[in-house]
Amino acid sequence: MLTSLAFIFLLGMSLGAIFKKLKLPSLLGMLITGIILGPYALNWLDDSILSISADLRQLALIIILTRAGLALDIKDLKKVGRPAILMCFIPACFEIAGMILIAPKLLNISILDAAIMGTVIAAVSPAVIVPKMLHLMETKYGMNKSIPQLIMAGASVDDVFVIVLFTAFTGLAQGEQISPMSFVQIPISIIFGLIIGILIGIILSAVFKKLHLRDSAKVIIILSISFLLVAIEQSLKGIVPFSGLLAVMSLGAALQKNHFDLSKRLSDKFSRLWVGAEVLLFVLVGATVDIKYSILAGFSAIIVILGVLIFRMAGVFFCMIKTKLTIKERLFCMIAYMPKATVQAAIGSIPLTLGLSCGPIVLTVAVLSILITAPLGALGIDMTYKSFLTRGE
Repeated sequence: MLTSLAFIFLLGMSLGAIFKKLKLPSLLGMLITGIILGPYALNWLDDSILSISADLRQLALIIILTRAGLALDIKDLKKVGRPAILMCFIPACFEIAGMILIAPKLLNISILDAAIMGTVIAAVSPAVIVPKMLHLMETKYGMNKSIPQLIMAGASVDDVFVIVLFTAFTGLAQGEQISPMSFVQIPISIIFGLIIGILIGIILSAVFKKLHLRDSAKVIIILSISFLLVAIEQSLKGIVPFSGLLAVMSLGAALQKNHFDLSKRLSDKFSRLWVGAEVLLFVLVGATVDIKYSILAGFSAIIVILGVLIFRMAGVFFCMIKTKLTIKERLFCMIAYMPKATVQAAIGSIPLTLGLSCGPIVLTVAVLSILITAPLGALGIDMTYKSFLTRGE
């Protein structure tokens, strides 16, 4: 395992730095590192690492979402209002609808198979989007209209909505009935996640004000509670709908509101943790990619992915109707809401595992969506934010 970790960090950071020098997103270098080291290429990663890959990716996601919460000003989010709520589900609905329209003709699959594929592809990646939006917040781009907060908040809830739909459609494909309760779970999961995260954040801010602890100790406490929140989500599955990752983000936001000076210091600590966590996350995501599937997919799968992206961007544009955003700012939001990675890596293989006939093609399109949209979205953000967004004071 130690040798595998050394390869992950040394090669991941090296390729990431090379891609950054070439004015390309560093995460592309990390993804390629994972593909090269993974079981479908050189197979240099130990089985012990691959067996806990999902948990390590979850850990990295917790770090970046906690950092996002610590930087998220609730007052700014309130200013955004309606578009922030719409961004949680409208773009995903547009993308799934696009998949149902396009995929059956181009990939020769049923409407239900296309719906399953749509739910796999429709989730954006907080791991790609959140660090980019945090950078914009630090450099003040788009802050006058709370654009980074809008995109960051939508990306964190979007996944909850899509995964519930994915569970419902795969159940239907296995002969189960879709229960109305499946869809009621979506708002309940979001509300419970927000309430529990905010309550814990308020309690922690009060405790940290009374107890003298080093900031490093506070980071360990917050991380430990965050791990428990995500573990509780798994334990309560099928009993009470609850979004652990949303609770993690709202915990950070509550700390930011109730103990601002501490949140700034902790945000800096989490930024340093993210240096290593980012490499781990994207290299391990890359290790799940089987290039063989991508080659077999052919040109039609690429056309499907690009086609549904247009539907997704139309959904983002719809969310911006009757806002004060300029055309350039709306276009930036459409580009920024494009990247896919973590959810596709996590659930892309599930239809194949369940023995569904659409399993191989769903996995193929999931892999291709990571390879196409993660670098395309990250590069699009990097190339446009300075010219499309205004810089605040």
